[in-house]
Amino acid sequence: MSERFDCDNCKESLYGRKYIQAEDNPYCIPCYDSLFANTCDECKELIGHDSRELFYEDRHYHEHCFRCFRCDRSLADEPFTSQDDALLCNDCYCNEFSSKCVACDKTVMPGTRKLEYAGSTWHESCFICNSCQQPIGSKSFIPDKDDHYCVPCYENKFAPRCTRCKQALAKGGVTYRDEPWHKECFVCTSCKVQLAGQHFTSREDSPYCLKCFGNLYAKKCEACSKPITGFGGGKYISFEERQWHQPCFTCSRCSVSLHFHQRRKWQSRTGDAGGGGRPSGGRWDSTWERTAKNGRQRREGGKIDVFGAGP
Repeated sequence: MSERFDCDNCKESLYGRKYIQAEDNPYCIPCYDSLFANTCDECKELIGHDSRELFYEDRHYHEHCFRCFRCDRSLADEPFTSQDDALLCNDCYCNEFSSKCVACDKTVMPGTRKLEYAGSTWHESCFICNSCQQPIGSKSFIPDKDDHYCVPCYENKFAPRCTRCKQALAKGGVTYRDEPWHKECFVCTSCKVQLAGQHFTSREDSPYCLKCFGNLYAKKCEACSKPITGFGGGKYISFEERQWHQPCFTCSRCSVSLHFHQRRKWQSRTGDAGGGGRPSGGRWDSTWERTAKNGRQRREGGKIDVFGAGP
């Protein structure tokens, strides 16, 4: 008597019948389908052993059930997208959900590279510089109204140019006499030190640092020989075409300051000025400083004039 060969589930003989081996055990076709076949997520029926089965995100489908939710096209061999658990072919998805490129007015297909800026979308190849017409891609760009420029083109076209080197100012810089300069180009005319953020002055529209200006153009103090610049509100005294710093204007014998020394107000109509000579006639009103026994000096407008002494 021959050995038994039965279905592991229903125990019916499998001699002369189709069977499927699963987990090292034989099963008749009905038992195999009931035990191991998946249920179609669309029609809720078993996907038999002789059916083509498709699955997506842990969901199983008959081939004929795997279709676009909108147009009912089979998705078995087509690209597709899932939207809110509904399967959509690319055409239906794009028509309903994808944006359009503002340059070519064509749909930006899912999975393709795109650029978004200010609420608009471009194909990567359509987002180009308005000047050189080259794709900008992921590089920096500068918008100008409805146009977009790569940085080199924008600088060449719109950026102000340095007064000295004539190159575009990409950022920063300084303004002098309403003209733009690179910080590194705005230098002292004499020593070439950078003047950005420093005190400076000018002569004949050329900028100078304070040190160079003083050495080149300022008058020198008769006492200390240093430049008299007047920067920072400093005062100086001029006498007989010579100049002094105010603290340097002192008596050559005792070194006492002569600034406002023994100053007094003197007023007279005619006659001698206490032994000192002065122009006669008219009315005189001035400030006098006594510097000699019989002489007087008048200080007027920062300049000292010497009058003749009396007998």
